[in-house]
Amino acid sequence: MEDSSESVLENVIKLTRSSEKKFKMGNFKGAIDDKIKVNSILRSKSCNEKIIESFREELSNLYSSKFDLIFDHKLKIDKIRRNKIVKMLEHKSKEKLNNLDYKGAIKALRRAEKYLIN
Repeated sequence: MEDSSESVLENVIKLTRSSEKKFKMGNFKGAIDDKIKVNSILRSKSCNEKIIESFREELSNLYSSKFDLIFDHKLKIDKIRRNKIVKMLEHKSKEKLNNLDYKGAIKALRRAEKYLIN
């Protein structure tokens, strides 16, 4: 069981880094496809709390910035409001994806992930 957990974690981190690399190169469709795969893995039954925590650490490494307005905003809102914002951004991402706006879809998903980071 521990081996499968580690392989799931490796896959999640690999896909997250791949998505970030594709985003920076301007391949927004590839980036959103990778993010969708990551989210489906994270929502599956094979994912446990350790994997989610490692995923959040990876996100904090990817999105670390000296000036992070979302981090400042997170300090002022409660967890319920934060979850509403994440759901709204994920919904917005799906809408943009349905309209084939890959750049807008990946930006909304990335912003939602920033609210998930501790």
